[in-house]
Amino acid sequence: MTAPDDRPSPSSPQRFPASVYADRVARAAALAAAAGLSGIVVTPGPDLRYLVGAHIDTFERISALVIPAEGDPAVVAPRMELAALRDSALTEIGVPIRDWVDGDDTYGMIVEALGDGAARVGVSDAMPALHSVPLGDRLGIRLELATGVLRELRMIKDASEIEALRRAGAAIDAVHRQVPGWLKAGRTEGEIAADIESAMLAAGHTRAEFIIVGSGPNGADPHHEVSDRVIEDGDIVVVDIGGPVAPGYNSDCTRTYVVGDVDGQAAHKIEVLRQAQQAAVDAVRPGATAESIDAAARDVLAAAGLADAFVHRTGHGIGLSVHEEPYIVAGNDLVLREGMAFSIEPGIYFPGGWGARIEDIVIVTADGCESVNNTQHGLTQAG
Repeated sequence: MTAPDDRPSPSSPQRFPASVYADRVARAAALAAAAGLSGIVVTPGPDLRYLVGAHIDTFERISALVIPAEGDPAVVAPRMELAALRDSALTEIGVPIRDWVDGDDTYGMIVEALGDGAARVGVSDAMPALHSVPLGDRLGIRLELATGVLRELRMIKDASEIEALRRAGAAIDAVHRQVPGWLKAGRTEGEIAADIESAMLAAGHTRAEFIIVGSGPNGADPHHEVSDRVIEDGDIVVVDIGGPVAPGYNSDCTRTYVVGDVDGQAAHKIEVLRQAQQAAVDAVRPGATAESIDAAARDVLAAAGLADAFVHRTGHGIGLSVHEEPYIVAGNDLVLREGMAFSIEPGIYFPGGWGARIEDIVIVTADGCESVNNTQHGLTQAG
C-alpha cells in the first residue's frame, strides 16, 4: 500500500466552498459557548480539516486553530508552515494566521487568541501531550476534550459531505466489481491486494487506506490484512477495502467471495449473514438508536445459532476518518438523526476455518437510509 498522505490529489477537488467552512467555524463557536467552554483549540488532524480544509501535519512546533466562544477565531502556526496553509479556506473566510518563528512565545499567542479569563478550554483529540501539557500549564487550568463539540458537528453530514461519500462509495464499488476476476486459485493474497490498490487509485482514491484479503482461515481474523498465502479452490475470501476520495471522505466496503465450489453449510451461514446485514439496514431511520441497529443484525444471527461467531460491533461512523462517531454497538443509546453516516458490517468467524463479512456505508435519510454501496451482497463467485 502507498504511504499515508492526507493531501488530496492535485487533479481532484481540494475542498468545499469557503461558505461551508465559515458556517462550520461559526457553529463550533456557538456549540463551545453552549457547552460552557471559553473556547476550543484544534491541532492538525481530521477536526482541523473539517473546520477549515487545512491539510497540515503535527510536529514539535505547534499549529492550532483557536476558536473562542466569544470573539474572532485565529490560527497560530510556525512561519515555515504558511505554504502548507495556502490551500485552506482560512483567507477566504477571514481567519487570520498569527505566524511565529522559533523562540517566540507560541503558547502565549494561543492564550491571547482565546481572550482574557479563559476558564474552560477544550482541545481536539488529536492534540499531542507534547502541546496539551504546556498549554494547560500556561493557562493554569486543566484542559478538557472538545470531543462533544466536534462530534456534534462532524456526526451530521451536510449536503456537500453526503455527495462526497456517494462519490467514495461509487469508487469502491467499481473496484469490488473487478475483484472476482483477480481471485483465482494459485494467486497469493498479496498479489490480489496489489491489483486492488492499483484499481483504487484508478477509480479516484488518493490512496488505499487499508486492504484486507482474508482467504480461507485468514478470513476468520477480522483484522487480517494480507499475506503470502496462496488461494486454493473452495476458499471463502473476505475483501475489505477503503480509502479517501478527494476532498478526503472515505470509502469502506466489504464483500465475501468464494473461489470455485463452496461447502453447502458455509453457503447457508453466509446467506444468514446477508439477511442479518439487510435487517440492520432496514432498521435504520431517524429516531432509532444506534444499539437497536446492532441488535437487528445480532438477533438474526442469534436465531440461527451464530451469535458466538459475531465478535465485533455492527458499525462505525465514517467521513474524514475511517472510524468516527456514531458507533453502532450494544449499549449506545444515541438517537440516529438525518445526515448521520456509518457502516453496517456484521460478520461471522470460525477460527481455523473461514470467515465472512458484508459491509455497506449508509446515510440516514428523512424516512430510512441510503446505501452508497450497491454491488452484490451475497456470496459472490470468483475464480
